[in-house]
Amino acid sequence: MAMLTRAPPSCRLFLRGRTMSPTAQHPVLQAPLAHAVLAALAVAPLVLPVPTNANIVITAVLTVFVGCWRSVKPEPPPEAMTKKDAMKFPIVGSVVLLSLFLAFKFLPKDIVNAILSAYFVFLGMLAVVACLEPAAARYFSDWWSEHELEIRLPKLPLVLKEGLEFSFTPLELLLAAPTSAFCLWYYLRKHWFANNMLGMAFSLQGIEHLSLGAVQNGVILLCGLFFYDIFWVFATPVMVSVAKNFDAPIKLLFPRPWDTPVDGKAQFSMLGLGDIVIPGIFVAIVLRYDVLHHTRYFYSAFAGYAAGLLATIVVMNVFKASRRSCTLHSSMTMLCYTAAQPALLYIVPGVLGATFAHALVRGEASALFHWHEKEHHEQKEGAKAQAQDAAASGAESKKDT
Repeated sequence: MAMLTRAPPSCRLFLRGRTMSPTAQHPVLQAPLAHAVLAALAVAPLVLPVPTNANIVITAVLTVFVGCWRSVKPEPPPEAMTKKDAMKFPIVGSVVLLSLFLAFKFLPKDIVNAILSAYFVFLGMLAVVACLEPAAARYFSDWWSEHELEIRLPKLPLVLKEGLEFSFTPLELLLAAPTSAFCLWYYLRKHWFANNMLGMAFSLQGIEHLSLGAVQNGVILLCGLFFYDIFWVFATPVMVSVAKNFDAPIKLLFPRPWDTPVDGKAQFSMLGLGDIVIPGIFVAIVLRYDVLHHTRYFYSAFAGYAAGLLATIVVMNVFKASRRSCTLHSSMTMLCYTAAQPALLYIVPGVLGATFAHALVRGEASALFHWHEKEHHEQKEGAKAQAQDAAASGAESKKDT
């Protein structure tokens, strides 16, 4: 699934949006311990066997947790999803998914993957740099983060009618060098570890920067994608086919260390990034609501996500066990069947149910549902401006008397 947004005439090369402390010049890295644990868990399967199901659940919930805290900033995101966008998203996602399915079916698979992988590798380089910058900035002087370099592309008829401007800091450029080498390694080798690094960077940046704008937009989006996931997984082979054929960092791969290799290839379980980012942006807006209103709905939403993902794993393994009724053919070949599970089938009820059950108990379900992030900020800024005007008027009146 992809989210389409209008590109401004002037745009930054790297995604930014760091939280600044009132007394420090360098960005504050939110949830540093969770960052460290997530990084350690990503590396662990390289050196020791990690239980696959536990790895899936812990990696996904930590990614959501870290991404949510990275999204907490003094200013709301400049662009946010509208109610109309939320309603259209499952339709747009279906068109993209079906297009990919047809591309893999009627075009050479290697060529399709080569083109799409190159595109995602470039985006992945930007995402990894954006993830590393807040942690790296504290070890460099302010100049590295504040000075900006610009590259301007001229207008091109029918291609760039307004031209394009890229701006980046020296620190971003410095981080881009090793990151580009890492991404090139992924493009050439397609190693699962490199895939997961890019996938987690996409997930963290998506949760950090994509804004639903309003809680009700998130409810609409999750409900729409609930049915989207069920249809494309259970009613058609499209989702599973694209997931298996699309060789790009749109999913996380988890080694199955105790499974026997098939044709000399190690076996993996997979989790789509949409099952992390889509619920994650809803949990993130709930966290930002909590920060402004001093409530604790984030913990309910986060627990609902963890419970939904755990339920997905349990059901998947139950289906796997029950459907291992293998057919013995004359060639003595054992064909075992397993069933893919649409994760949002379990995650969406878990997240929405836990969040609004908590809100109902507190009598704040309506206030939470109708909360608009930008409107809240505008009202807060308006009240602040009125208070400043009143203070200035009082000071002038006192001076006149």
